Amino acid sequence: MEPRRVAVVGYDAAELLDIACVTSTLEAANWHGARPPYEVRLLTPGGLPITCGTGLTLQGQQSLERTTGPLDILVVSGGIGHKRASANPLIVAHVRRLARESRRVASVCTGAYVLAAAGLLDGRRATTHWRWAPRLAARHPEVVVDADPIFIRDGHVSTSAGVTSALDLTLAFVEEDHGADLARTVARNLVTYLQRPGNQAQMSMFVDPRPSMDGLVRRIVEYVTGNLTGDLGTSALAAEAGVSERHLTRLFLKELGEPPGRFVRRARTEAAAHLLATTSLPMAAVAARCGFGTAETLRQAFVDRYGIPPSRYRLTQQREEREVRATRPV
Repeated sequence: MEPRRVAVVGYDAAELLDIACVTSTLEAANWHGARPPYEVRLLTPGGLPITCGTGLTLQGQQSLERTTGPLDILVVSGGIGHKRASANPLIVAHVRRLARESRRVASVCTGAYVLAAAGLLDGRRATTHWRWAPRLAARHPEVVVDADPIFIRDGHVSTSAGVTSALDLTLAFVEEDHGADLARTVARNLVTYLQRPGNQAQMSMFVDPRPSMDGLVRRIVEYVTGNLTGDLGTSALAAEAGVSERHLTRLFLKELGEPPGRFVRRARTEAAAHLLATTSLPMAAVAARCGFGTAETLRQAFVDRYGIPPSRYRLTQQREEREVRATRPV
């Protein structure tokens, strides 16, 4: 049985975690019986060692230029060296060539810049690390950039948000190839979540301190997250801030990239996700506690945000908790 050939493209100043999250996940799948197994190789220009962004050196296993397909998966890593890599005609040309010989093509974090430079994201929906998404969109208007999800699969091309989101994407590949049982086993071995949906948000306002946020916006954000059941319409928030609705909207767009109404909906939906995962409250009670008028309104907001209904999300979280408890020593 021929192994599934996987090529991970690295370059100087690539992010070590971007590479390791992919290679370690696939090797863990091999340890737990993936058949056919994955044959993973790190490709570098000339097959030479690369110095990662962390300062550590990795030895290339194969030359990017001399590698040929067919490949099962081609993954381009990201890192602070992505600007030079995406401007390097040799790297871009060989990524484009290998993509034609690959069943699946993927990027981690700012590796999306290389895929975009190779024309592989034209007309596709794609993501990258939230901090670099606006620049990707500005540089490549032909790409439909969505900074929100942790990974996106558009046809045979996948892009992930960055660093540990590569775990989620690679686990999705493992599940596609070998089934949910092996993917769950690998996830437990790596001590990571399995069923984190690809369209789950990269960041949450409840964990993002945003130290550079405008003082007025920060105050309203704190007001929103502390008063989810109150009147959080734009007019009410503008009155709380002591500014016009237009000015408040302008500030929110500048600081958060979304108007106040959309932020409020996101805050309520994230709070609902937390309650669904940590309590057994009925759906109507969850909706009420988070400021949604009805359970149906909650469902619509949840599907828009996460791509799955709240009932399915709760079942997923409960299943993960049972599996974690089953692995704990008595």
